[in-house]
Amino acid sequence: MTFLKPFTPYLLSALRIASGLLFLQHGATKYLSFPKTEMSGVDPMTLGGAAGLIELVCGALLVVGLFTRPAAFLASGTMAVAYFLAHAPQSLYPIINGGELAALYSFVFVYLAAAGGGPISIDRMVGRG
Repeated sequence: MTFLKPFTPYLLSALRIASGLLFLQHGATKYLSFPKTEMSGVDPMTLGGAAGLIELVCGALLVVGLFTRPAAFLASGTMAVAYFLAHAPQSLYPIINGGELAALYSFVFVYLAAAGGGPISIDRMVGRG
């Protein structure tokens, strides 16, 4: 499908913004209790609390496209660790162990770490993109 080729840079920015917003909501529910879920009110001194802080900060950075590459790299590593510590011990198969989202986030974020934030980003505006 070559008709989408002219939009490739903008779709990269859209992928960054959408995945950043989805990632951010995990940190927001853990630290801001918004929206309130069973994950709300996490203890900051636990692995889940550390992950929540990374989700909150890196998610916000990804949404606006600031420090995109390092934020995406850290987010990717966090999701890889989450997959292997929390999901993989339950089963080899992500569909069974509930780790599809963590695995997908990890690969999307490593791609963003390599590709950058695209044209619609603060990084691009300040000349780092």
